[in-house]
Amino acid sequence: MTVVVDLLVTDAAEVLTCAGDAPDLIGLIPHSGVAIDAGRVRAVGDVSGYTGRRTLDAAGGVVMPGFVDAHTHVVFAGSRVEEYAARVAGLDPPAGAPVGITGTTAATRACGVPELVAQTTPRIVEMHDHGTTTVESKSGYGLAVAAELRLLEANRELERDLPVDVVSTYLGAHAVPDDVETDEYVDRVVDGIPEVAERGLAESCDVYCDAGYFDVRQTRRILQAGLDAGLSAKLHLDQYSHTGAAALAVELGAVSVDHLNFTTAAELRALAAADVVGVYLPCLEFAVAHPRPLDPRTVLDAGMELALATDMCPGCWTTSMQLVVVMACRVGGLSVAQALRAATYGAARALGRANRVGSLMPGAQADLIVLDVPRHEEVAYRLGRNSVTTVVRHGVVTVTKEPVP
Repeated sequence: MTVVVDLLVTDAAEVLTCAGDAPDLIGLIPHSGVAIDAGRVRAVGDVSGYTGRRTLDAAGGVVMPGFVDAHTHVVFAGSRVEEYAARVAGLDPPAGAPVGITGTTAATRACGVPELVAQTTPRIVEMHDHGTTTVESKSGYGLAVAAELRLLEANRELERDLPVDVVSTYLGAHAVPDDVETDEYVDRVVDGIPEVAERGLAESCDVYCDAGYFDVRQTRRILQAGLDAGLSAKLHLDQYSHTGAAALAVELGAVSVDHLNFTTAAELRALAAADVVGVYLPCLEFAVAHPRPLDPRTVLDAGMELALATDMCPGCWTTSMQLVVVMACRVGGLSVAQALRAATYGAARALGRANRVGSLMPGAQADLIVLDVPRHEEVAYRLGRNSVTTVVRHGVVTVTKEPVP
C-alpha cells in the first residue's frame, strides 16, 4: 500500500539533503526523490512507497534545499552605478554621484514603504528565480529611526507578497550620518530598538563594527540593548581593520559574525567554541576589490560553521547564490561540497533557522530547487548560468520552466 502525499519529486540523479551531520557535508543520495506533504518534507531517498497528488519529474537533475542567503541589504532606493563604473576604471566618482553607504541614504529616506517595496520586489524575484527561498534583509540605508522602520516594514510586506521567507535584521548602526556625532547617533539607534522589537519588525540586531564606523564600546551598547529587547546579536566584524570585537561576539552569544577579514586565528577558534557562525561574502570582496580577501578555509580550519551570502547591496549588486558558490570555490578555495553546505545549512545556522530551512530532512520546511545538471559539481562549473529549473517553497511550486502535471 502506498502513501499519498501532496507532491512527489522523482527521478533525481542526486538529492542533496545538506543535513548538518552529513559526513560528506551535503548528504548526497543518488537516484532518489523527495516526498512532500502539508508543506513539509515527508521522506527523502527511496520514495517508491509514495504516490503524489502532483508529481515533479526532476528529469535526471539535482535536487537540493533552496538557497539561504544569509546577509543582504536588499531594501534600498537608487543606484550607485556611477561610483562603480568609475572605481573599476581607476577613476574618482563624478562630482555629485552617490558614493558609499551614506550616498544611498538620501534616495532611501525619500521613499515611503510602497516605493521601497516596488524597487526591491524585482531584486527578490530575481533571487528566487535563481533558487533562493530564504533571504536575510537588513535595514541600514535610512540612518534615522523613522526611515529605518520603513525599511523593516518593507521587509514584512515583501515576505507577505513574495514566495520567499524574509528574515529581518535591524542594522540602524550601518554607518554614521554626516550631520551627527557617533555617540549621539548610537543613542538614536538604541532608542529605536524597543519599537522594532515591540512591533516584531526584526529578529536580530546588527552593528558595523570597524574603524570609522562603530567601536567595541558602541557596538556593545547597541547589541546589549537589542538582546534586552529579545533581538539576537549579529556583527559586521573586522572588514577593514582588526577591532577585537570577536571577544564581544563570544560574550554576547552572537548568532553570526560577517566579513572577518582581519579576525585572528585565535579569535576564530574562540568564536567556534561559542558556536558562532562565520559568514563569507565573496562577491562583495570581488565587487569592491577588497585589499585583504578572507580565506574562508581559515574559518573552517578553526572549527566554525561557515555560511555564504550575496551581500546584495548598492555596492555589490548580485542576486545569484549560484554565482556566490562559483566565487567561493574558484576564488575562496572551497570545495563544491563545502560551498553548497555553506549556502544552505550553514546559512540557515547563521539565521537561527537550521531547524526549519537549509536541509531536506523529514519534518523540515519543504523548500527545494531542481537544477538541470547531472551532478552537483556543475553548479560551480557552469559559470554565470542559472541552472535552476524549478523552485518549491513551503511545498508549492513557485518557479518552473516546465508545467507540473
